[in-house]
Amino acid sequence: MKKHFFLITAALVMCQMVMTAPKIQQVEPLCWWTDMQTPLTLMFHGEDLCDAQVSVQELINGKPLRGKCAGLFPRNQHNAESPNYLFVDFVVFNPGIYRITLQKGKKKATYDYTICERRAGSRERKSYTSADLVYLIMSDRFVDGDPSNNSTSNTKEKADKNNVNGRFGGDIQGIINSLDHIAKLGCTAIWPTPMLGDNEAEWSYHGYACSDYYHIDPRYGSNSLYAEMVKQAHAKNIKVLMDMVPNHCGAAHWWMVDLPYSNWVNQFSDFTNTNNCFTANYDINASQYDRQLSNRGWFDHPMPDMNLENPDLLKYFQQWAIWWIEYADLDGLRIDTYPYIEKIPGSKWIAAIRNEYPNINIVGECWTRPAPAVAYWQSGVKNFDGFDSQLPTVMDFPVEEAIRQALENDGNYWGGGLTKIYDALTMDYMYADVNRLFTFLGNHDMARITDVVKDHDPRRVKIAYVLLATMRGIPQVLYGDEYALRSACEDPSNHSYLRMPLPRGEEVTAEMQDMFAFQSILFRWRKSEPVLHTGRTMHFLSRDNTYAYFRYNDQESVFVFANAAEEPRTVPTAHYAEILGRYNTRGTNPLTGETIDLSRTDLSVPALGTLVVKLTK
Repeated sequence: MKKHFFLITAALVMCQMVMTAPKIQQVEPLCWWTDMQTPLTLMFHGEDLCDAQVSVQELINGKPLRGKCAGLFPRNQHNAESPNYLFVDFVVFNPGIYRITLQKGKKKATYDYTICERRAGSRERKSYTSADLVYLIMSDRFVDGDPSNNSTSNTKEKADKNNVNGRFGGDIQGIINSLDHIAKLGCTAIWPTPMLGDNEAEWSYHGYACSDYYHIDPRYGSNSLYAEMVKQAHAKNIKVLMDMVPNHCGAAHWWMVDLPYSNWVNQFSDFTNTNNCFTANYDINASQYDRQLSNRGWFDHPMPDMNLENPDLLKYFQQWAIWWIEYADLDGLRIDTYPYIEKIPGSKWIAAIRNEYPNINIVGECWTRPAPAVAYWQSGVKNFDGFDSQLPTVMDFPVEEAIRQALENDGNYWGGGLTKIYDALTMDYMYADVNRLFTFLGNHDMARITDVVKDHDPRRVKIAYVLLATMRGIPQVLYGDEYALRSACEDPSNHSYLRMPLPRGEEVTAEMQDMFAFQSILFRWRKSEPVLHTGRTMHFLSRDNTYAYFRYNDQESVFVFANAAEEPRTVPTAHYAEILGRYNTRGTNPLTGETIDLSRTDLSVPALGTLVVKLTK
């Protein structure tokens, strides 16, 4: 690792050599739009670009117009530490193609840049909400829709389905081909893991070590195919979230051999991991040493930690997120490892995106517990230090943990079983908006829910999904869990074994079909129940491994009774008089269609079963 840091330093030193003529190799963002709230700053990278004079001509039919350009105007410019970068601020007036010239003496380099007309209503775009169900896709492992792109000449790691830690060939076409399956399940949004370039020599299939922020990895497809995927998803009323990673890039990123600034990434004399100490962000007793290491240490060896306190990098990332939303017509974002980012610039990054798109929803992965530690990161919480992350939504790891722990054994002990879920929801007062919590049973970084529940019992899995579908928040399911898929080994601590392809065709067993049918009825019903999207919660404590709650508003309610005991339980309807009296006690079980009378005193729920009843006035 010392050698790696030496190479970075050596590259910076070599870049101080004066070149004889400017040469442009990269210009980012790739294009821009009219009527944007975000000013345009182009980052030019090439050879000997510092101090170049900048001029612009409009092109008509490929030929430059004479005279002063009125559609794109360079306003300010500044150099980086490396002479091979130039940052130029532009004022955008009109759509068109513009020839930008960088000139030093008699030497010059040109680049034709496109300003597009912004699509109507783009700024006011809607986003995903608690009315949605998000389907999480491990992009490389999901479905291989186009085997021809599994290995490409310009990427290092080739497909090898015999290597559990290698690339399998899942791609954008595989997602497009699966949109009907996703819609049939009742999902209204998809979250694919990162599809941008990740050109590490091995372990690159996860996509979290970005080597190119503006291009889809060719093993998935292309930028245009990605945009087409979004378009086809929208045609089926499915929203698309992009998974973004501002905390770290990949060691294979092109700028790692020629950093704009020495502090573009956080560097150490030896490889230094983050300490994963999220608490240092709000701990009044924390040392500055721990705070710095939490935010500046590298996530892993091939993942250099980005320094968002560098203003040019912060602006680069703000434009990058906005560019993809505008280019691909995205519906929202998921942010990886959010608390690892320097928190003040991180909040400025989110604020810039929300300034451009006021209705956009952005969920941050704040993998920590207990609830106060997660609530700290949700925008609107009145934190003691005045910090506001600007994140509308955070992932509800405390409730995920409670559900998994509640179902991993028989729960026959004080504080065990479904009592854990009751206890978790008692902390809802900590959050600014509980309906903006991102709820889930598992994700691509943890054992699947069927791996966890006692005896891998599908009845326990169904209890978990009834809870997920009817509790507050924005529910998310992991691909394959609609089939109660298990990891491909007994020890799913190696995440590669849980990230296996989606079963298809004859691989789908009768048991898988039963689980899919159950979830499909459940989730498609959820779509039509506003009380589950925005209603309040009233729950009731028991010590017999059951859990009861009402989601309610002034007009209607949904009653849920979950029994995780291994024997039938009587529903203590008399306990619920304070809320049952507001509604007609005769309602319908939406999962079975049968009529249920909650005034009965002999109502029971079978072992490892649930009861759901829709009530109205």
